[in-house]
Amino acid sequence: MAEVKNSGPARGGGWTRFVTARPRLSLLVALVITALAVFAGSGVGDRMGSGGWEDPDAESTYATHVLEREFPASQPNLLLLLDAGAAGVDDGAVAAEARRLAERLDAEPGVSGVGSYWGSKSPALRSEDGRQAVIAARIDGEEKAAGEILQRIAPEYRGTHGPVEVSVGGPLAVRHEMQTVIQEDLLRAELIALPVTLVLLVMVFGSAVAAMLPLGIGIVAILGTNAVLRGITEFTDVSVFAQNLTTALGLGLAIDYALFVVRRFREELAAGADPQAAIGTTLRTAGRTVLFSALTVAVSLAAMLVFPQYFLRSFAYAGIAVVLLAAAAALILLPAALLLLGERVNALDLRRLFRRGRKPAGEGTGAAAGATADGAGAGAGAGWARTAALVMRRAPVFVVATTAGLVLLGLPFLDVRFGTADDRQLPATAESRVVQDKLRDGFPGSPGGGLTVLAEGRATPAQYAEYRERIQVLDGVERVDGPVTSGAGAQSHAYFTVVPEGEAVGSTAQSVVGELRAQEAPFDASVTGAAAVLVDSKDAIADRLPWAAAIIVVVTLLLVFLLTGSVLIPLQAVVLNALSLTAMFGAVVWVFQDGHLSGLLGFTPTGDIETTLPVLMFCVAFGLSMDYGVFLLSRIKEEYDATGDHEHAVRFGLRHTGGLITAAAVILAVVMVAIGTSRVTNTKMLGLGVALAVLMDAMVVRSLLVPSVMKLTGRLTWWAPGPLRRFHDRFGISEGGAETAPAAASGQSETAPERTGASEGVRQDSRDKESVGS
Repeated sequence: MAEVKNSGPARGGGWTRFVTARPRLSLLVALVITALAVFAGSGVGDRMGSGGWEDPDAESTYATHVLEREFPASQPNLLLLLDAGAAGVDDGAVAAEARRLAERLDAEPGVSGVGSYWGSKSPALRSEDGRQAVIAARIDGEEKAAGEILQRIAPEYRGTHGPVEVSVGGPLAVRHEMQTVIQEDLLRAELIALPVTLVLLVMVFGSAVAAMLPLGIGIVAILGTNAVLRGITEFTDVSVFAQNLTTALGLGLAIDYALFVVRRFREELAAGADPQAAIGTTLRTAGRTVLFSALTVAVSLAAMLVFPQYFLRSFAYAGIAVVLLAAAAALILLPAALLLLGERVNALDLRRLFRRGRKPAGEGTGAAAGATADGAGAGAGAGWARTAALVMRRAPVFVVATTAGLVLLGLPFLDVRFGTADDRQLPATAESRVVQDKLRDGFPGSPGGGLTVLAEGRATPAQYAEYRERIQVLDGVERVDGPVTSGAGAQSHAYFTVVPEGEAVGSTAQSVVGELRAQEAPFDASVTGAAAVLVDSKDAIADRLPWAAAIIVVVTLLLVFLLTGSVLIPLQAVVLNALSLTAMFGAVVWVFQDGHLSGLLGFTPTGDIETTLPVLMFCVAFGLSMDYGVFLLSRIKEEYDATGDHEHAVRFGLRHTGGLITAAAVILAVVMVAIGTSRVTNTKMLGLGVALAVLMDAMVVRSLLVPSVMKLTGRLTWWAPGPLRRFHDRFGISEGGAETAPAAASGQSETAPERTGASEGVRQDSRDKESVGS
């Protein structure tokens, strides 16, 4: 082993001095801040909404708000389903009890627009078998206030009332129950993910002490993000679904970053560096990579801010906060903890329990023990080195086969059909889901599928009649009801109910929306309803998607260029990252739209995918793919700068990060699968889909496609025109730092030996990589 050099930058850099000057004080301050975050973030789930799929500036949203104000009965969000059994809903005693319940509901504070089958005799409110009928009402106020009223009154109406059994449903009940189920599922996911993650970390590191560090960083990031989200709810709406991303990324990225930092720190200790010098080199190398990785992930998530739906914006709030907090904890708190631990970071090697008393070769004390504990030696990462060599020998075959396979897996996405989230997101036993199922299956028409045309401006009854006759004959229209007006004579507000043929949000209903909006009318007409909301949501996403994609691509190209100094590598990174997502999108359609494996996974397929989900999954999975891409590219770049040997650098990079990336991907996949055990379909889709994307990226793209593509591009991989090269020389940052020798000056051959020495960023792998990668 080369003599250890405690170089100035490694020991005394400004950032190193900042984060290690008062390590005990730093950890104490972090503990206090975390405790405050627990207090500040408590109850954040209760302040979140479960909607947010609609465009707040869309025509359908405007019409809905006006109808809620002018005609509350037209927009009921609370349904009481009365089951009269064999007596039937027209029985005298049943009718009397139903009217009593309707009068009681009408007298509740905050409730308006109460109507019922027994008051209107509308056939749409009575089941076809005559055993069930509906009382409909609207609970006023914003989502949170209305939810509180529902919580207060629902227990008073649910259950047996004389001759009828009452169940509570409607859109508000669905949203409230979804919120409750998500919070329960999130707690269960955390109880699953935390112990399993700890076991995996122990397997990776061996040391129980080292394994606890990434977990601690993740918990700090999650608690801090909950506090941030609690603050954001004071100013804007935040979706309750964002809590799932907070847990997943809080654990996943914190573990990724901590794995990278702790691994490099243990390398330096194994090479004989003292803790202070080891921290300096770690921050100068792995620390910079973590910073770049955090920026790329944050940019991918920030792209969702361009969309108007608060469902998507909420994931940007949560994602940016948790990424920055995870990176800050990994770059500030973790170095302080490592400095205090020193060689004790390798303590409590639980893998000894499985060695049956066998003493590892070279086991000793001090630096030697550290070297053994980190698995330094010629065999560390050898399996990944052999993989890289094989892939590069057959580069064209691997490029074609891997690309074709990924494209094939993504083909089902060509048949994607977009829809809106409804009650079928909930488990089949949820009360509000049961009510909606009975309405869907046993009542005439298409409950919840009607379109409403809001008419504003004074018009005469004759003008209303002429307009109704005109829209009644449109293709795809089954019937038109109304108009319902606000009084006698010429009216300022009225509405028509248009029932389309087929599914509530099917292609026919969406076509009817366009036809209604194209009609001339003697008043200002606005169309709303489930299909109209879907049309407007798709238009809003299509309008802003190019901007989101441009933000992700441009900033990713810039960051990867600053990291590598190459023009080609950033382009490769964007293309290969996008390619790694094909399996996820194909699986989403094949499983969740078409219903394959629905019985095994426990969800109800609806034949479509909620419009915002692919956008969300793309931003999250693309960011995580870049996370692993930065880890690999930074190590390849460091070695290429030091040796000038392209193929050797690629082999070296995969050998020294392959096991680490795989371990990180497996751990993140475990967290996402735990999220995917949710009983809410969208959350299940997000968790399982991103888990698949992460594994495909780590095990296929990073292991096979990247080295084979880099072999084909050869030394051209590192080319950049003169002006850009000078720009990178001035502003670029690489893991090797200032001490890395220029590649051209090294003159080393294709068989350049791997170097050792703490000051040069030790070229030996730690035992944590050997345990997962050889």
